[in-house]
Amino acid sequence: MTSYLQHGQARRAGHARSVADHAAAVVGLLQGFRAADRTETLPLSGALGRGLVQDVTAPVSLPPFANSQMDGYAVRSRDIPDGGTDLRVAAPVPAGSRPQPLEPGTAAPIMTGAMIPAGADAVVPIERAVPDHFVDARNTATVKLPAVQRGTYVRAAGSDIAAGERALAAGTFLGPAQLGLLAALGLPDVRVYRAPAVLLVATGDEVVEPGQVLEAGRIYDANGTLLEAAMRQAGLAVRRAGISTDNPEELRNLLRTAGQDVDLIVTTGGVSKGAYEVVRQAMADQPVEFLHVAMQPGGPQGIGTFDGVPFLGFPGNPVSCLVSFEMFLRPALGALLGAPAPRLPLRARLGQELTSPVRKHQVRRGNLHPDGTVHLEGGESSHLMHALAGSNVLVHVPEGVSVLAAGDEVEVWML
Repeated sequence: MTSYLQHGQARRAGHARSVADHAAAVVGLLQGFRAADRTETLPLSGALGRGLVQDVTAPVSLPPFANSQMDGYAVRSRDIPDGGTDLRVAAPVPAGSRPQPLEPGTAAPIMTGAMIPAGADAVVPIERAVPDHFVDARNTATVKLPAVQRGTYVRAAGSDIAAGERALAAGTFLGPAQLGLLAALGLPDVRVYRAPAVLLVATGDEVVEPGQVLEAGRIYDANGTLLEAAMRQAGLAVRRAGISTDNPEELRNLLRTAGQDVDLIVTTGGVSKGAYEVVRQAMADQPVEFLHVAMQPGGPQGIGTFDGVPFLGFPGNPVSCLVSFEMFLRPALGALLGAPAPRLPLRARLGQELTSPVRKHQVRRGNLHPDGTVHLEGGESSHLMHALAGSNVLVHVPEGVSVLAAGDEVEVWML
């Protein structure tokens, strides 16, 4: 298997790494997340948003028995000629009961979901009967019913899934529908991948926590809240370590003290080529690679391990760090663990012209409207938090494309 460091060969040759190569490098870095000792069995109530470890085979059929799709009368279709006929009313069949076999020439009142009596092969809805409502069989001996074809309004046993068939594939994201299926199959718990624990550290002498006094030259930290929320939404267990100064030794100590027993370390800021790139300096003795990905925003990236723990260094601008998460970490988790679910890609028509660096994959923010058009929010800059907050999609302009006109199609990811 190609390691995450091997994906850096193109960069060392003087070229920015492609988005696809860096995405593959992140998957390679996190391969250990799939280890057998990183799984757990949870009750269905605790497995929402997790990924399935192994295939699930249906232990029973769904439905487990033939049942009625409607309130009506269970009949033998051959007992009713084309013009309809009167049939003697048999004992009713409520849901949850085991009915007696249906005798020829009779019709059994049956409720939705109730078991089809042996001998019956169709259901006539109550509104097509005369009278068109259920009455006490002791007072009404017969009911007039129209002709009906065999199988009408009958849910056959196993018509949803048969016992022994694969119900869910390994790697499936467990949402409400998937958990509902497991419950319908009678399974009380499920084997899932453990939620990775991540240490999140923002860096920069200029960054202060929201709520503190904002002195000249300082900015409030948006990255910590932004990424923590994105990570928690993706199912990660997030540990915040506050804001590190631009002192490399302090950052190293912080990572070692706060990063015990975590599965991944993510930092924001300090990964470019400036004079005070604290993350680069703190990782000087670690197998960490700092490189440029052919992407805008989010080009500067760090990847490797810190004291053996997988490490990702995201850029410091808020939009850049969120785009980095969406392009690299989130899809890697989904590919390896089945969770989170992938972003839904759609095709949309641009509401206006845009330009893009021809050698970069550009990710813009936008709003997808019901008519299928997407309108860009803000410009290309990676600090535009207000534009990000007002967007519902990421707009992708692939490498090699420099200009798109209004009306051209683009791929968008729903946020």
